Amino acid sequence: MKEPFYQSLLTYSYNIVGSLEDARDLVQDTMEKYINLDKSNIRNEKQYLIKTVINLSINFKKRSQKFSRYGVWLPDPIATEQADSALVQKQVANYSLMVLFEELNPKERAVFVLRKSFNYKHDEIADVLDITPESCRKLYSRAKTKLSKAVINKELPPKDCMNPYVHALMEGDTEKLEALFTDDIALMADGGHSVKVITRITKGKAATALLMQYVHSKFLDNREYEFNYINHQPALWFMNKEKILSCVIFHFNAQKKIDHIYSIVDPEKLNSLHLRKSVSVERKIDALLTQLNLN
Repeated sequence: MKEPFYQSLLTYSYNIVGSLEDARDLVQDTMEKYINLDKSNIRNEKQYLIKTVINLSINFKKRSQKFSRYGVWLPDPIATEQADSALVQKQVANYSLMVLFEELNPKERAVFVLRKSFNYKHDEIADVLDITPESCRKLYSRAKTKLSKAVINKELPPKDCMNPYVHALMEGDTEKLEALFTDDIALMADGGHSVKVITRITKGKAATALLMQYVHSKFLDNREYEFNYINHQPALWFMNKEKILSCVIFHFNAQKKIDHIYSIVDPEKLNSLHLRKSVSVERKIDALLTQLNLN
């Protein structure tokens, strides 16, 4: 099934800025400007809109200094198992990559995203960014060098991969938790501007196991939980009735041990996992794109 063009635009922007709400705003801004534009000199309207959204997203990322008052700023989580996802799921970057993208400058990030997520060639990327193919290759090479230490396992773990972790938490058994972790496991937590969490990255399996056990026993014990895939990585949602209290995303290495944990308790970021609150805006833009024969 062909995805609506709006979803494609939103996916480009999200992969570059890391925020779903900001991506929605950027796509909406693009469409509002496009409506009143003289289109007589535009040969390919879809390519024009893609190029505009990508460059607006790069400029936004240059200006934007994202931070969380509590913890480490993490990208918005996207449920890639939902049938009604606002994004083109297969082109959403893995969560671990989204975190690492913050080490790239915006143009390096855009080049890497277009090359890896959207299979653009260097001359196509150069045309979008108004740079030379040689400059594009240099940006891509720099991005790859900065990300070279990261080993992202693209194999999607089965749903039962989290069962040993959940059982160890329920039993309060930190030794069992440690056995599931790599020696150099790293934990990041994002509380946004309202929820107090650890302010630094926790490293090592003993410290991580103790912290996860403490958080669970103090805040999440007896809460409902649900397994999901977030940005193509296994995750657990902990809920109070239908309200999501915490989203914990895991990365498993090739040996099926957990080497990274991303804990999101920022209510604003968790909102993106509930029923999509911007559906009316998306439908409005979808209708406009259909009217313009661009969907």
